[in-house]
Amino acid sequence: MPYSQRQQPTAVLFDWDNTLVDTMPLICGAINQTLAHFGMESWSEQDIKQKTQLSAKDSLPHHFGDRWLEALTVYRDFYHQNHLKLLTPLPGALLLLKRLADNKTPMGVVSNKRGATLRKEVTHLKWDQFFCALIGAGDAAKDKPHPAPALLALKTLGMEASSAIWFVGDAPVDWQCAEAVGCWPIPVGLGHPEANFYPQAVKNCEDLEKILSKL
Repeated sequence: MPYSQRQQPTAVLFDWDNTLVDTMPLICGAINQTLAHFGMESWSEQDIKQKTQLSAKDSLPHHFGDRWLEALTVYRDFYHQNHLKLLTPLPGALLLLKRLADNKTPMGVVSNKRGATLRKEVTHLKWDQFFCALIGAGDAAKDKPHPAPALLALKTLGMEASSAIWFVGDAPVDWQCAEAVGCWPIPVGLGHPEANFYPQAVKNCEDLEKILSKL
């Protein structure tokens, strides 16, 4: 169903990293610092986009084997030393959130970033006012693409899943999670080829805000 046949969403769930905020420089720095620690070659930004969709506890064992907890420590040390100073809202993200807030649309975040870190970043940007649910890695029984974190977010919002609830994210794990729970997936950023399979995909937050303004 194209946007022209849609009404305003009854709620919106967002991914966080590279959906509402630009964290690629931070993630690239943390990953490549970790790889260097183990004497491994660095990854390109595109490699990192493909390989870091899952939460750390689900992805690091694939790359670092039984030393993944050591890798996690190196990664988190770099990340926490730099994340607030490098945290940058993506163009149009704040306007999009304000548009939804003006429409009294409930909003939540469902991220594969550790829950405590996610909430610290949201507070740092003073965006707490927009979200009734902030669900990160470890807050639910499983992380994206499993539906558990989205279901927890919806429970926190006091809502049942439906296609009238939009799930906006930049990576396949977001769209898979949305489909698993019964929400409408909206790829944003077009950084993954799979986004081309979704006619509702948008280039950025600015385009999505413009669409909302016309519904």
